[in-house]
Amino acid sequence: MQNILRKITEHKLFINISTTIILLYSVVLGIKTFETVAVPYESVLVGLDFVISIYFVVEITLRMLSYKRIWQFFRDGWNVFDFVIVAVTMIPIGHTEFAMVMRVLRVFRILRLITIRPQLKELIDVLIKAIPAFLDILMLLFIIFYIYAIIGVSLFRETPSGLWDTFAHAMLTLFRVFTLEDWTDVMYETMDIISPWSWIYFVSFLVIAAFVFFNLFVAVLVEEISAYRQQKMQDVIDEEHKHITEMEKTIARLEHKIDQLLDEKQQR
Repeated sequence: MQNILRKITEHKLFINISTTIILLYSVVLGIKTFETVAVPYESVLVGLDFVISIYFVVEITLRMLSYKRIWQFFRDGWNVFDFVIVAVTMIPIGHTEFAMVMRVLRVFRILRLITIRPQLKELIDVLIKAIPAFLDILMLLFIIFYIYAIIGVSLFRETPSGLWDTFAHAMLTLFRVFTLEDWTDVMYETMDIISPWSWIYFVSFLVIAAFVFFNLFVAVLVEEISAYRQQKMQDVIDEEHKHITEMEKTIARLEHKIDQLLDEKQQR
């Protein structure tokens, strides 16, 4: 029965049905934000919410029963994530003072789309493994921001916009430049008031912070994806090698048993 349940929960059709249910739930949540639509069809939306909630409970129950021991289900962090979302969002809302909080928590059911789709789980796993490298890049990026903020305050404090009055303002201004949000307006102001050569400050910052570091993030992500796929392939090879070794041992035992039977037959 456990093997049957495991095949059912891991079958592509079951995954696609779960994905469709979650997307339908996302649509229901979106419709509820439109009062002109939600009020006339409130009973329908409540019924859909109830049916989808029941499906979530049945789906995670089947997955739990597919394990030999229930505690084995909770050894996987993604399973714990699923269980917590389903358990918390199944708490009755009613008219308590926590009703608004519970309604907000129900939005997190959409995150179950990550755990349903194996491809999304793999992508999140890669991103988690890349966090240490990302932190190092962010530290270098902060150093660049810090240096340029100090230089910016020293050079452009006199601009009337007040974007460079303090170190904090300078950091926010650099973040605006980093995101390319009307950064040319900031640059042209300094060119008109401070110096026509101030463009060097902004262009050099963009080249270093935006282009170079963005490519570093991409390079780290590509490397982690490659390493993840290699590890996954190696795991498959190791698993196949394990099966081959077990088969060789079984064949050796059978050969030994046959030799024993032949010897007994000759002795008779």
